[in-house]
Amino acid sequence: MVMWVFGYGSLIWKAGFHFDDRLVGFVKGYRRVFYQGSTDHRGTPEYPGRTVTLEPAEGEVCWGVAYRISKKEDEEIALMHLEVREKQYDMKAYLDFFTEPTGMTPAVSGVMVYIGSPDKKLNKNYLGPASLEEIAEQIINAEGPSGPNRDYLFQLEKALLQLGCKDKHVMDLANEVRHILSKRELTAS
Repeated sequence: MVMWVFGYGSLIWKAGFHFDDRLVGFVKGYRRVFYQGSTDHRGTPEYPGRTVTLEPAEGEVCWGVAYRISKKEDEEIALMHLEVREKQYDMKAYLDFFTEPTGMTPAVSGVMVYIGSPDKKLNKNYLGPASLEEIAEQIINAEGPSGPNRDYLFQLEKALLQLGCKDKHVMDLANEVRHILSKRELTAS
């Protein structure tokens, strides 16, 4: 039995577990959004950071990477790692993963993906939509045990560009954060 895991956030650049293969591709019908609060990695309970989750979006795709784990022991270790790392995400989905933009047949069926649902009863860390400026300000000011929230955003932007993916939401947000930071530097000097 082979396990596949889809990464669309920090898993793209930092898996943290042993895998046999890594494919670049996408899932259909979802888009990546900075709507999930992070109180354990990129923020604190008092000041949550923002990380990505998937939101259903007809006609859209979300690019990322799929990791194949084939050894039973590696699978168990990966699952233990992911259950701790992704504990603030309340849902697991098993989706079709595609590697060809015009392909109709998935490269892999049943890729496991962690999702933070918008249901506040099940997902107490869901922050939801806000203006680009509000999300940028929150990302600039948040920091947690894994480092500043802005590092997560910039690393995600870089990792996606390395995959050849220009995610408008991520790029717009990164540009807004850079804009606010440069304005602050000018004001401070």
